[in-house]
Amino acid sequence: MKTSLVIMAAGIGSRFGGGIKQLEPVDTNGHIIMDYSIHDAVEAGFNKIIFIIRKDIEADFREVIGNRIETVCRKCGVEVHYAFQDIRDIPGELPEGRTKPWGTGQAVLAAKDLIREPFIVINADDYYGKEGFRRIHEALTSENGEHCMAGFVLKNTLSDNGGVTRGICHIKDHYLTRIKETKNIRKTPEGAEADGTAIDIDSPVSMNMWGFQPEYLQQLEQGFRDFFRKEVPENPLKSEFLIPIHVGNLLEADGITVKVLPTDDTWYGMTYKEDVPEVRKSFAKLIQGGIYTEELFDDLV
Repeated sequence: MKTSLVIMAAGIGSRFGGGIKQLEPVDTNGHIIMDYSIHDAVEAGFNKIIFIIRKDIEADFREVIGNRIETVCRKCGVEVHYAFQDIRDIPGELPEGRTKPWGTGQAVLAAKDLIREPFIVINADDYYGKEGFRRIHEALTSENGEHCMAGFVLKNTLSDNGGVTRGICHIKDHYLTRIKETKNIRKTPEGAEADGTAIDIDSPVSMNMWGFQPEYLQQLEQGFRDFFRKEVPENPLKSEFLIPIHVGNLLEADGITVKVLPTDDTWYGMTYKEDVPEVRKSFAKLIQGGIYTEELFDDLV
C-alpha cells in the first residue's frame, strides 16, 4: 500500500542565531534532524516522500538534502517528489504588503495534486522518535483507516532555553475533542507555564505530526477558502491558516474524528541556538544505545 511522508520544509530559510536551523548537523557524520525523520518514516513503512519547499530554494535544497535522500530512497524503493509553497497560491487577492507565509494548512495544500494515498505530515526541523511513525502508519493502513495524530507528553517537548508553542489536547476515549494552540510555554521549577498560567506537564500535546486519509484534503481546501473569506480581511498581513486550528474547527462542527496515538518518545528540536549542544548529545546517546547506526541509512538499504 502506498503511504506518503509529507515534510513541511518551505521555511528552511528561517534563521536562528546566525545559521539555518533545519540544516544544523546533529551528529558527527553531518546528518540533520530531517534525515532521522526520513529514516524513521521509511523504517515504519512509508514509501513516498513529498518535500514541500519554496521554488526559490529548490536548487540549494536539492544540493544539500534532496539529491542525497533521493539516492538513499532509490535503494529502498521509495519515491521522492517536490511541491512548492507559494504565497500567491490563494483563493483571492494577495493583500498589499503581505510577506508572511500562510501557514501549515496552505503548505499541505501545495502538495494536494501529489497525494492520492494516506499520508503523514511533519515539520522539517522536529525530531519525533520512532514510535509516532510506527503507530501512525499502522493506523493509516488499518481496516478502519482513521485520521490520527501522535500525542506527545508536554514535559517531553519543552526547551530549556525559552518558550515554545504547543497544541494542548483534550481527549475522550482515545479521540481528540479539542485542541488549543498555546504559545510561550516555558519550564518552571514547578513544571510549566504559559504567560503566568500553570500548565500540567503531563498534558497531551500535538507536535504537528498528523496522519490523514486523502479525503481530508477536500476539507482542508474548503477550510482555506473559508479562512480567506472570514479571517484574512480582519488581519490581512499576519493571519495564518494552521492545521491544528483547522482540525479544531472541524471537531467543533463534528466534521472529523481524529484518533490520538500516545507516544512517550522525547521531542528534540532547535528552536534556539542554545539548544544545539544538548540536541547533539541526545543523538550521540541514541547512536551509542544502538537506536541508530552511525551511517544512518545502512540498516535500510
